[in-house]
Amino acid sequence: MRFGLDEDRTAIREMALGFAAEHIAPHALDWDRDKTFPVETMRAAAALGMAGIYVREDVGGSGLSRLDATLIFEALSTGCPTVAAFLSIHNMCAWMIDAYGDADQRNRWLPALMGMDTIASYCLTEPGSGSDAAALRTRAERDGDHYVLTGEKQFISGAGVSDLYVCMVRTGEAGPRGISAVVVEKGTPGLSFGAEERKMGWNAQPTRAVRFDGCRVPVGNRLGAEGQGFRIAMSGLDGGRLNIAACALGGAQAALDKALAYMSDRRAFGAKLTDFQALQFRLADMATSLEVSRTFLRHAASALDAKNPTATQLCAMAKRHVTDAAFEVANQALQLHGGYGYLAEYGVEKIVRDLRVHQILEGTNEIMRVIIARAMTGGHR
Repeated sequence: MRFGLDEDRTAIREMALGFAAEHIAPHALDWDRDKTFPVETMRAAAALGMAGIYVREDVGGSGLSRLDATLIFEALSTGCPTVAAFLSIHNMCAWMIDAYGDADQRNRWLPALMGMDTIASYCLTEPGSGSDAAALRTRAERDGDHYVLTGEKQFISGAGVSDLYVCMVRTGEAGPRGISAVVVEKGTPGLSFGAEERKMGWNAQPTRAVRFDGCRVPVGNRLGAEGQGFRIAMSGLDGGRLNIAACALGGAQAALDKALAYMSDRRAFGAKLTDFQALQFRLADMATSLEVSRTFLRHAASALDAKNPTATQLCAMAKRHVTDAAFEVANQALQLHGGYGYLAEYGVEKIVRDLRVHQILEGTNEIMRVIIARAMTGGHR
């Protein structure tokens, strides 16, 4: 039995694996080629409880744990890391509303988010503030019962398609204490979107800038108190980092499985590739790397579930280690395919392209090292 998997968790994992195999994997290459955002497929996943994995049950959530979420996202990513990663973003937004919204906000937005009749995007990064998120400049000026938003968010997954945008905006002083979280609804006057970005990977979800030009948002759309936005954003990212690591892990496992199948059939110098000891050693190292990553990811998820004071550090460690290891395994899987790995039809090059960004988003892996080192040395976060 794998780390942390009792009978119920095994069933959750098998359900997600089955969904990925039937509804995602057969279409992943076409979605990537055609830049298709498979909303109906994600709604089918939502019908199985995968749009509000750790949202409370009173609003239709699944009420599961962070450990359960890592099992689900790893499994879904064996079909397509891009689709699974967007589901992770949607789940993060839903959790933030569930955890920090008042009763009216929870009842107003969450039931529709649970079925993905309403889709959510997370808006933190700006053109001039990526890793230095506390330097964000999008301004929200109070005007009676509204905030007037001016500024721009960059690299926003789902922008233009999503219905709700959980946005970090500046309502006060410079630095993290002047940041608040507001929910902006699609169709709000003054809200617009940039052109769809052309990307190396993650082609099955749109990425655009989100722009605010005198965008009037009710004060009642603010999550928590003024000045709490940075803390809300960072708490969301702890779980987001686990999820994005799980997505990388599932993609890498799929790449390894493809490599093993290819090598079992491919012959060279009178023998199957799996008969060559040097290649056996490489497969062994790849499998070991993924199993070590899987075990540590589940350890970090369990710490977050337990509200362990080291959870933020462990989530950063897991994100850094797992996404680096997963990309390396996927890259090695491509190499083991030889020239065929470079062809789109084998699906390995897509996984490599998709997993590269996992080392950047939800905080770059360099920033993960900063978080870890500060926790070790007692420095400020």
